[in-house]
Amino acid sequence: MTQYIYYPGCSVKSTGKVYEESLLSVFKHLDTPLEEIDDWNCCGATAYFSIDESEAFGLAARNLALAEKQFNKSKNLHIVAPCSACYLVLKKTQDYLNRDQELKQKIEIGLNEVGLSYEGTVQVRHPLDVVVNDIGLDKIKEKVTRPLRGLKVACYYGCQIVRPYRDFDHERNPMTMDNLVEALGGEPIDWPLKTRCCGGSLTGTIEEVGLRLSYIILREVRRRGADLVITTCPLCQFNLECYQERINKDFNESLEIPIIYFTQLMGLAFGISDKEIGIHRLFIPITKLAKLRKGGENVYV
Repeated sequence: MTQYIYYPGCSVKSTGKVYEESLLSVFKHLDTPLEEIDDWNCCGATAYFSIDESEAFGLAARNLALAEKQFNKSKNLHIVAPCSACYLVLKKTQDYLNRDQELKQKIEIGLNEVGLSYEGTVQVRHPLDVVVNDIGLDKIKEKVTRPLRGLKVACYYGCQIVRPYRDFDHERNPMTMDNLVEALGGEPIDWPLKTRCCGGSLTGTIEEVGLRLSYIILREVRRRGADLVITTCPLCQFNLECYQERINKDFNESLEIPIIYFTQLMGLAFGISDKEIGIHRLFIPITKLAKLRKGGENVYV
């Protein structure tokens, strides 16, 4: 039996809190509760690897070791990491430790000093992968009480959950979220920018470049007629939602596009309360949400 352990990471406990709220609510609704890793630490994010690669691997490896310890080296243990950066860093760390014995020995020495060890028994998974490929679309459909018919959704994967590791989807044209939207009764739009970078941390370093990258994505979403965007990453959600006012000013636009997590969309279709999935926290409300409140089969028509 597969056991899941939850690694939240820093963003999901702070600026991306709504992601955690909706994730835990949806997984509970799907009878797949998540147990959080005790005493987890920051994964180091992607920037730490450019400063001190060994320390960065050690920081991430500690979380892998903690997960194994918590579940007594279970042979079918999967870490669920919702943040795209956390997912990528943990995945990268596991990959490098499996392939580089010299690095693994170095990291093992550090782990041993704090009473830990890493045996490589844990698998790193993204919750989107778990939802679609473990829980399954058939069960998702069974849980839908408010199908999202008439809702056009832009599925935005970002650039980290399918590259460079493409364990569960295509690196250029992923379809996992698109298939999920269809299972929820919605309509995923066909568009070419689903894995294009949103600007990442450039919005805080070289702002004009970061804003333009986000603008290109939002402009295409509007051109394709989507009602909202769903994403899998706290930084992507932050950039695309929180900078729209600045983007409108800089590019003489009038964009007002809701940006939500895929787990929030699932919660809406499942009939979970707004508070549980953080809909009340959105900066840009879903304009069609009022029709959803009416219930019935064709809630968005």
